[in-house]
Amino acid sequence: MRYIMSIFWAILISLAISYVLTSMAGETFVLSDSLILAAILSAAIFLLGDSVLKEEN
Repeated sequence: MRYIMSIFWAILISLAISYVLTSMAGETFVLSDSLILAAILSAAIFLLGDSVLKEEN
């Protein structure tokens, strides 16, 4: 479940970031670029969550 929610939020955040930045630059919004950003963001979340930020018991 945490992977699904991470992907969901990564997509929403990357869409918002891409929309704001392209609007500020006066360019057209490209959905595929936003989805690539979401994939990179999801991979970073998974790597951080599973390896770097592990709790030690």
